[in-house]
Amino acid sequence: MSDDEVMFDDDNPEWTEEDFARARPASEVHGATFAAMLVRKPGRPALAPEARKRTVNMRLSPEVLAALRAGGKGWQTRANEMLRRGLGLDAA
Repeated sequence: MSDDEVMFDDDNPEWTEEDFARARPASEVHGATFAAMLVRKPGRPALAPEARKRTVNMRLSPEVLAALRAGGKGWQTRANEMLRRGLGLDAA
């Protein structure tokens, strides 16, 4: 189906201006508690405290840092993956 084709669905018709005018907020129809469950919080789901990554300070030689950064964006994640593999912690 191309972008300029329209698909009609009798079970789910397109809303008219009158439909929008009659619409009410979910909190008014179902209550605030239920309406709050319909809203997704921004960001990634929170991890349990023991599963969260920790911030550390580490001194690296200029050559190691340059080699890591040469891979571009995401170098910290790649460094973490290299350390996991080197320590035998990968889930493979």
